[in-house]
Amino acid sequence: MEDLRIGVIGVGGRGGLARHAHLPGMGSRIVACCDVRQEELEQARHRFGADVFVTPDYRELLSRDLDAVFVTTPDFLHEEQAVAALEADKAVYLEKPMAITIEGCDRILTAAFVHGARLYVGHNMRHMAFVLKMKELIDAGAIGAVKVAWCRHFVGHGGEFYFKDWHAERKNTTGLLLQKGAHDIDVLHWLCGGYARLVTAMGALTLYDRIDDRHAADQPGDPRESPGAWPPLTLRQLNPTIDVEDISMVLMQLDNGVFASYQQCHYTPDYWRNYTVIGTEGRLENFGDTGADTVIRLWNRRSDYNARGDADYAVGSGEAEHGGADPLIVGEFLRFVREGGRTTTSPLAARYSVAAGVAATASLRAGGAPQVVPAPAPELINYFAT
Repeated sequence: MEDLRIGVIGVGGRGGLARHAHLPGMGSRIVACCDVRQEELEQARHRFGADVFVTPDYRELLSRDLDAVFVTTPDFLHEEQAVAALEADKAVYLEKPMAITIEGCDRILTAAFVHGARLYVGHNMRHMAFVLKMKELIDAGAIGAVKVAWCRHFVGHGGEFYFKDWHAERKNTTGLLLQKGAHDIDVLHWLCGGYARLVTAMGALTLYDRIDDRHAADQPGDPRESPGAWPPLTLRQLNPTIDVEDISMVLMQLDNGVFASYQQCHYTPDYWRNYTVIGTEGRLENFGDTGADTVIRLWNRRSDYNARGDADYAVGSGEAEHGGADPLIVGEFLRFVREGGRTTTSPLAARYSVAAGVAATASLRAGGAPQVVPAPAPELINYFAT
């Protein structure tokens, strides 16, 4: 089997997951890398070999003979670079969120549709063990028909990860309800079997605007964890501009009648996600998400307070990033490039998660005014649903 020739646009940061696709002689290899930072290109040569092609210009990379590309740049670059890659007839792995606007998502979907190019969006939470187990139990009827679900997202390192660099500015992300919530909204949609059609949200910037210590505008932020920086108001060197919310809460009515909610706080002491899904015959809840002690608990009998539930399912996690999800999602992408077919992730679902996040952010900034989540064009729905 000849190796797939793969390029990476944005080789630093999230681009590190592309190393799972570097399997010379085993089906795929990284042969070209793009990044605007010279130190990342030098690291790429060290990681993938001295003969790897490197460039600061993604257009130059797309002119190469490649079977597929990873687009793992900052969010605000996804639309432009994904469309260019699809128009160049490359199969595309696009890191979530698909784009930072609904229009941007629809432009990407249209490019894949028109050119018949393979588009894969990196919603790796669909490959996390606890999410897969919850999906399995729901599909098996463990809680009957799903009627309501919610997610509480404790973003314990939010100050470091999202308020020291480009994430802190609306022009780059639309807002963290979209940027960080796109994962969870997608999972809620998946577990509940529908897409948000009506949303209302509230939230605000409640803490990080009180920190005056900021790095210069011409300096990059350092988003690494700072374990000794507690409580959050002791953080230093935040982004010079901060205009996104650090608390957000959204209520959603899905197109199948299910109700869902999502809550996000960027200064909790702990860092994890908690999902609760309630059906006509019981409920599920996860305790832990990517750790070895992660467990799903099921309640399906009448009781008073019952901390242990009526059954529990230890799911643990893999040792690789994101609970072992990263190598799984890259493996599925490589199979998709070669063979096509159905995938666990979905470009259409990725678009709906962005659309819900954008609409919820608009609601939040309009004092909670309800917002209708627009659907994509019918031809796009039909194309990506098959």
